[in-house]
Amino acid sequence: MENWNSKTIAAFRRDLLAWYDQEGRSTLPWRQDTDPYRVLVSELMLQQTRVDTVITYFNRFMAALPTVDDLAAAPEDQVLKLWEGLGYYSRAKNLQRAAKYVVNDLDGVWPQTYEGLQDLPGVGPYTAAAIASIAFNQVVPAVDGNFFRVFSRLLKINDDIAQPKTRKVFYEAIAPIVDPDRPGDFNQAIMDLGTTYMKAKNPDTLNSPVKAYNAAFRDGVEDQYPVKTKKKKPVRQVYQAQVTYDDQGRLLYEQRPETGLLAGFWTLPLKQVDSIENLEGQQLTIKPVVHIFSHRRWEIWLVALDNDKTADLAANQAWLSVADQEALALPKVQHKLLARLKEMDDVSQ
Repeated sequence: MENWNSKTIAAFRRDLLAWYDQEGRSTLPWRQDTDPYRVLVSELMLQQTRVDTVITYFNRFMAALPTVDDLAAAPEDQVLKLWEGLGYYSRAKNLQRAAKYVVNDLDGVWPQTYEGLQDLPGVGPYTAAAIASIAFNQVVPAVDGNFFRVFSRLLKINDDIAQPKTRKVFYEAIAPIVDPDRPGDFNQAIMDLGTTYMKAKNPDTLNSPVKAYNAAFRDGVEDQYPVKTKKKKPVRQVYQAQVTYDDQGRLLYEQRPETGLLAGFWTLPLKQVDSIENLEGQQLTIKPVVHIFSHRRWEIWLVALDNDKTADLAANQAWLSVADQEALALPKVQHKLLARLKEMDDVSQ
């Protein structure tokens, strides 16, 4: 691993921030001020989601719930509806839990340190560092995927980023480099650098504002960084999704348990089966709806069951009209199932 001296660090800070001041994405709506609430909302939205997608969601969310007090007091259904389409709904639930913690447990006073911010529900080291540096000017690196990619190349860090212990290696290597006067801008500059000149694929290093500091590029091994072992393939699981209508044309839904995947959401009744040969009811499609979680690959087959087999609804079941469904925050997998149903209806007409 490369070790920069104080002169190199000072030069890097200067060149990075000069580029950021000129070309950084300062127009992003969450960069218009340093309100910790806005930083928290944006950072949780940006996890696993493209910036272009988040802009619309962020503006809509802030228009509906402009303050941390508004979020803390909002019905969970409203929060989930505002989040609908972003996926990873645990982020939305954690966001509201954090807001309630600030309002109810801390009397509205935000923790202002990297360590204190990690006491907020759902806030890990990266998000805490982002808020601490951007909102409270604390000199701390916000180590995320962009930081792994950028600094693994700049410093030729050979540690496997798939290993949890590697975060500490990067944190300790980067901490002395963070600009002490503009830590928030420094962190955001690295984020921008990682999504432009130093992308995971097809980086434009020749035109990078920090090309002179890129040890991996200098040595012709940039494509070898960051070092990361391959993730295991998600486990295949077969499900059936029950399609049942009542005499009013309403569709049978079931609320998922409060723990596990899709916790608390309404979907068509889902049941895991050993194989397609064990489906119950009439198979409606010749191919499944596929939905991939980080560690599971669901193959969901739509099957029709007669109304008389569900005469007595369970406590977690309900008949929902189209208007009812539109009022709920539905997980992405349920939208896929509804889209497949619509395709089938269009074909049959």
